[in-house]
Amino acid sequence: MNAAIRLIDTHLHLASVQFDDDRGDAIARALDAGVVALIEIGYDLASSHAAIALANAHPAIFAVVGIQPNHLHDLPSDWIEQVRALAAHPKVVAIGEIGLDYYWMKSPPSEQEAAFRAQLALAGELGLPVVIHSRDAMAETIAVLRDAARGPGVMHSFSGDWPAAQACLDLGFYLSFSGPITFPKSAALHEVARQAPADRILIETDSPYLSPHPHRGQRNEPSRLVYIGQKLAELRRQSLAELAPQLWQNTCRAFPRLAAALD
Repeated sequence: MNAAIRLIDTHLHLASVQFDDDRGDAIARALDAGVVALIEIGYDLASSHAAIALANAHPAIFAVVGIQPNHLHDLPSDWIEQVRALAAHPKVVAIGEIGLDYYWMKSPPSEQEAAFRAQLALAGELGLPVVIHSRDAMAETIAVLRDAARGPGVMHSFSGDWPAAQACLDLGFYLSFSGPITFPKSAALHEVARQAPADRILIETDSPYLSPHPHRGQRNEPSRLVYIGQKLAELRRQSLAELAPQLWQNTCRAFPRLAAALD
């Protein structure tokens, strides 16, 4: 890896059990690969606490806290206040991952939307960006964001087509690309990657999920962010060395608290 190339993994889950045997080694491999900052994402209260614990333990790690739509069951009545309290931590850089998931449909759409709107409102109140999870619900997600979003945000592991991308861009959101951009049959996603404005693109691993080619099907880890960056650069007819500074600037704009910490 070119020592001048610095990357930020904007979305991963290092606190997951898949890293219990080698979490420290995975972080070291990421740093060795040029991934100099990592954003650990919460999806329920426990994982949000774990994200902050990791951020406290590792200078390179930052946290995002929130309730993902597949984890709305068994929430305490004061859950939004608990998220608010977690968000006060200085290394928390966004509210997320939040949104809608109609693939698993573990909660009814009405409950998903209510929790989504509550957290969008909280992010607006706190002046924090949001990290959006949307699966099989892109049109509905965009409709809620048009109505309720109050600030910038990131479309995590974007998987839509160009019209959906345009709608997200029109709302001021960044498009974050993950492992599927490296898959040969991801033609629609490749087109989005080519057309998206240079100042609105990010990269992530979503570790331990969505491992890029040639490691598809294996446990993902943040060191593999390089494969995603290289493929995005290739699609945009650039080298990774040319693209990396733009990705760095974009990530700092998307997450102002992160930018302040990295200065």
